[in-house]
Amino acid sequence: MTPVNPPPLDRTWPPSRTDVWRTPDPALPEGVRIRLLRAAYGDPRAAAELRSRLTPRQAAGLDPLPTEPASLAPELLSRHRREIRALPDATRLLLLLAAADQYPVPTHAFLRAVAAGRLDTRPLEAAETAGVAQATAGGIVFRDAWTRIAAYETGSPADRRDVHRLLARVLRAEGETPRRSWHRGAGALGPSVRLTAELRTAAGKARATGEHALACALVERAAALSRDPREHSRLLDRAAGDAWQSGEGDRARRLAAATDSDALNGVFALRSGNAAEAFDALLVAVARRGAEESVAGAHLRETPRTPAPDHAVHLLARATEAAVYTGDLRRCREAAAVASRLGIVPHGTLGGLAAAFEGRYEDARDLLKAAAGRCGPGGDPTLLVHAGIAALMLGDHTRATTATVRAAASARARGATVIVAQAMEFRAYAEFWTGHSRAAETAAADALWQAHATGQDNGACHLQAALAMFAALTGDADLCRERAAAARSYALGHGLGLAAALAQWALAYLDLCSGRFAAAAARLRALAGFGPGHGHRAIRHLATPHYVEAAARSGDTRIARAAHADYDRWARAVRSPDDLALSARCRALLAPGDEAVEHYRTALDLHARGTRDFERARTELLFGGALRRLRRRTEARDRLHTSLEAFESFGAPHCAAQARAELRALGTPVGATALPTPAARLTAQQLMVARMAADGATNREIAVRLALSPRTIDHHLRGVFSRLGIRSRIELVRLLAEGEAS
Repeated sequence: MTPVNPPPLDRTWPPSRTDVWRTPDPALPEGVRIRLLRAAYGDPRAAAELRSRLTPRQAAGLDPLPTEPASLAPELLSRHRREIRALPDATRLLLLLAAADQYPVPTHAFLRAVAAGRLDTRPLEAAETAGVAQATAGGIVFRDAWTRIAAYETGSPADRRDVHRLLARVLRAEGETPRRSWHRGAGALGPSVRLTAELRTAAGKARATGEHALACALVERAAALSRDPREHSRLLDRAAGDAWQSGEGDRARRLAAATDSDALNGVFALRSGNAAEAFDALLVAVARRGAEESVAGAHLRETPRTPAPDHAVHLLARATEAAVYTGDLRRCREAAAVASRLGIVPHGTLGGLAAAFEGRYEDARDLLKAAAGRCGPGGDPTLLVHAGIAALMLGDHTRATTATVRAAASARARGATVIVAQAMEFRAYAEFWTGHSRAAETAAADALWQAHATGQDNGACHLQAALAMFAALTGDADLCRERAAAARSYALGHGLGLAAALAQWALAYLDLCSGRFAAAAARLRALAGFGPGHGHRAIRHLATPHYVEAAARSGDTRIARAAHADYDRWARAVRSPDDLALSARCRALLAPGDEAVEHYRTALDLHARGTRDFERARTELLFGGALRRLRRRTEARDRLHTSLEAFESFGAPHCAAQARAELRALGTPVGATALPTPAARLTAQQLMVARMAADGATNREIAVRLALSPRTIDHHLRGVFSRLGIRSRIELVRLLAEGEAS
């Protein structure tokens, strides 16, 4: 087995050099493009070679990408091998030892191995002269990942075994047992029952400390040394799970292809396939876990801290997510029935969703509150994500932020990289609704990259739709439409009703903030007609206040009144100040003349106890307009000025323009408020684009980095130049430097 892992998923990768982003085919899907670059270690030559070798299904993102160097870039690797073979034998041996010490399991034992083997390090001078590697106080630093791979692969099988045994000999410190076992396994001549057991035990220890990449390498090696076909399949299944947890989506899917795991297939389908199929596979896995406890025990025996019942709860949580993503919330009842039959107590989110779908709002409130309350520090990241979802449904955005931030932190601490992006998906909502649009957009953009890099294209689609909503808020119509179109196209092909409905809501919100009330009402009304996989009942429900506003301002309130009645019943059940405030605002919009005033005052009193500052500003705007029409000019002016200041601070120019139009109707012309720094005049997305452009990146390079089209980047830069009043990149560099210095 060739030791190779792609770069870790942290913000030290991708490299900052812009030339690594020159991909050979920008027409590839975003997820494939990002994973291809990561698999190629950011090397444009390797990326180009790998692109030329992809099958049509791989290029479309349907099959996993290659994960072994011989399949990634054999021609590039061959050139590097020739370079290594040109070095003296003693130099090659030292480089082989260093390469074996670094990947796929970093053991940091090179210097100890050199001392234990009494090796002469002077031959390394030849490697330094050739520019292949450099000796440092901490060990050997290779020129690049492909040189390191070539240094390992040019060694003979006997030499490889010898260096692994030497490294195993010196790894004796406390906590080094899993890494010693790895080298013992890598130095084995053939199948071994004893080594298989040792590697399996070592993997359990690595998994317990959150080192899933190490656990994957250990279990995969154990499978290679196993003589029992059934054990071999079970080990590959476990290796696939560890690979998935560590963010290695392509490796996980390749390993899982050799097994028959409903659980893994369900998880993969949930995050990158058809969500309805994911639900079915996950529910089958839940039933199998519950009915065949002995099988579950054999599967999880090396991890006693994660018993089978907990595993079944996790599978139920995933099934709940599948129901949420499809929009087919009726299936929550099906999952709850299976849990009841097997005697499993599921997380409260499942029962809460089922109760909400059936209109049992008080029951839903109690179940969701119980789930949202489980957001303490250090908890299980999956259950913390569900606590965040429950809190969002209850309108408790402060608790939702807490739960999702803690979910991401817990996932990182446990090495569960794959969950980080999912936690950030729902964190973005909480940030958005509380008026932190820049933080929300930044979190969503980062999560989008993480989702694509880990092979979670369904999550990426959800984030595309969320970013479309953020673009609608900031008035970036072109970006909103592009994001929404991309999300809807992907969502409809994968049964993702949540993303499809969210994208539709984003377009309606853009219409609403731009004063196109009839168009907004039509889009929002259409949400009610979508079936599972095309729309989402929860999104329709959340969008009700905007639908009522659009309907009232376009003069068609018949359906809106019925929608508000249901929304008001939910708001009264959950007793969220924000939901109650929005319900009061709806009542004001549907009330005649003077009668609306008290409803608006009630709404603002409730907003004062809530957290949705952006919606409070919209209530101020609507109240100001109503007061103007009632000729209460002084109070109208105060309300409109308050809303204008809020919209400008949120970076919502379309809404600010509506406030100015109302003020002009009062005979009070108002200009845009001057903001103190260049950065404050830009949206979060514009600021990211501006900084990369100032660093010298081309539009195409920025497009690849942000997973957007070059046309969108060009649009962003035009917006940047317009907002800052400049005409060239030279002026942009100067202005941003001055702003950061001030």
